[in-house]
Amino acid sequence: MQHTGPGQEALERPRAAGLAGVVFALLLAAMIILVRLAIPEGADAAAVPAPTDSGRHDALRAALALVPFAGIFFLWFIGAVRAHVGAVEDKFLATVFLGSGLVFTATMFGAAAAASAVLGVSHPAGTAPAGATWDFGRHFAYTLMTGYAMRMAAVFVSSMSVIGHRLGVLPRWLTIVGFLCALTLLFASSNVPWAELVFPAWSLLLSLHILAVSRRPPPRPAAAG
Repeated sequence: MQHTGPGQEALERPRAAGLAGVVFALLLAAMIILVRLAIPEGADAAAVPAPTDSGRHDALRAALALVPFAGIFFLWFIGAVRAHVGAVEDKFLATVFLGSGLVFTATMFGAAAAASAVLGVSHPAGTAPAGATWDFGRHFAYTLMTGYAMRMAAVFVSSMSVIGHRLGVLPRWLTIVGFLCALTLLFASSNVPWAELVFPAWSLLLSLHILAVSRRPPPRPAAAG
């Protein structure tokens, strides 16, 4: 009887994790793009005032509507991956992996709530908020998203890359990409606009790899002599 290694057992049934990761990556990318377009940051903020037109309001409302679903699918992704990886990995990395994912989800919800507050103060009748109120809400939302949520995402990516490398369930190139993404999120997310899109891009790449591996036929057991 041929015995499979721990890495092969970890990806025996990963399709749920792959599908949840794909949906999460697409939802998070859409949310980031819509928020960036509706609430500019940095030099672009001076040229675009507080949102009073219906188009930017609708874009921001759509982004906020996507956040709860992105969080649900991300938690599903964490649970599905941890069910196959956490049982065979040491407790330290399993705790870092789970904790960083939960903190990222909570911080993402906080950023969405701050963006919702920015949208709320632009009423009634589509009037723009006071400058100080608008700047505070905008900076608060971006600080939570780029300064805190993305750094927790960096810890999540790096811990997943280490787990995948130790178990042998991730190819070498994907592990290297994960560490590069973690460094980008850790040091550039709060200074480089649109850098936070690295996280959904990595999540999509990882999920597609998991789905591709799950479609491969399992190895046949060794025939009896």
